[in-house]
Amino acid sequence: MDITKAMEDHLNNLTKPRGSLGNLEKYCVKMAEIQKRVPPGVEKKGIYVFAGDHGVAAEGVSLYPQEVTRQMALNILAGGAGINALAAGCGWEITLVDAGVMGDEFPPDSGLPGGAGASSRSFRRERIRPGSGNCLREPAMSAGETGRALDRGKALAKDAADRGFDMIAIGDLGIGNTTTAAAMLAAAGFDASAVVDRGTGIDSAMLKQKRWVVEEAVKRAGVSPEGEAILRELGSPDFAMMAGLILGLEGRGIACVLDGFPVTSAAYMAFLINPKVTDWLFAGHLSKVAGHRPVLEKMGLEPIVDLNMRLGEGTGAVIGGHIVELGVRAAREMASFSSARVTDTGEGEEKY
Repeated sequence: MDITKAMEDHLNNLTKPRGSLGNLEKYCVKMAEIQKRVPPGVEKKGIYVFAGDHGVAAEGVSLYPQEVTRQMALNILAGGAGINALAAGCGWEITLVDAGVMGDEFPPDSGLPGGAGASSRSFRRERIRPGSGNCLREPAMSAGETGRALDRGKALAKDAADRGFDMIAIGDLGIGNTTTAAAMLAAAGFDASAVVDRGTGIDSAMLKQKRWVVEEAVKRAGVSPEGEAILRELGSPDFAMMAGLILGLEGRGIACVLDGFPVTSAAYMAFLINPKVTDWLFAGHLSKVAGHRPVLEKMGLEPIVDLNMRLGEGTGAVIGGHIVELGVRAAREMASFSSARVTDTGEGEEKY
């Protein structure tokens, strides 16, 4: 069965001018290809937010101290973050993943009850070390730690399947993580000046320092443009787990929506390991961070929305994923020409 043609035929038989739902129809076709069914369906969605600390934060590349990573992770668990509000509004279940937050481990009941209308959320302990090494001065992880982080990400792909998710999103949380992302991408061949941005809103002096740190870290690492090697030298456990989750979705029939610049940089590492990952990836939005667009273009992914956002946490991903879901709902719930007894002239996009 040619899934693509079958989905296109299904869309063309709905009571609308052909192609009139625009990109929503394109998203429906891709969802059908991912799920291998016509029409596709989205009944259950989950977002995995990976929290991790980055040793490179010690080099003065962020406005915020490193303890903010843990504080914001606890805020998500308590239901008070931006992702909680948007996930609740769009029907996503949140899973916060401790992928390397510094300090004491989170208690098992870290604020999970929440208030009225709060998004469903859970917590996963996947920490293999408390933060990454400072990639300017040392490898971010050992080879063994890198392999374990990738494997734990792949295990989360199985978790997504076991929980019955039709679509997942990936979010990030970590002070210093845009510096880590830029260093990985520079090592992969992107121009450092194109992928180093102000992140949390640093001034020109800090931006200069950040660019210098990225360039010197890449020189220190001296790695070839291979995903696992870059993750080991310049990445972090949370980035490796994100890449592992994306890789682990192969063959599971689950779509994955990317958030902004850090998540997309992790996706690019997965893309270097297996270029087929773009078959099940959507770009939820175009971040305000300057380096986001060139990475999406390199992977051939078109952002669903551009809202001038740069919060992270998966906020752009749940909005973009919700739009894909709306397209799928239209494909499933609209009447066909025959069932509605509407005449189809077959004259193309502008007429019935």
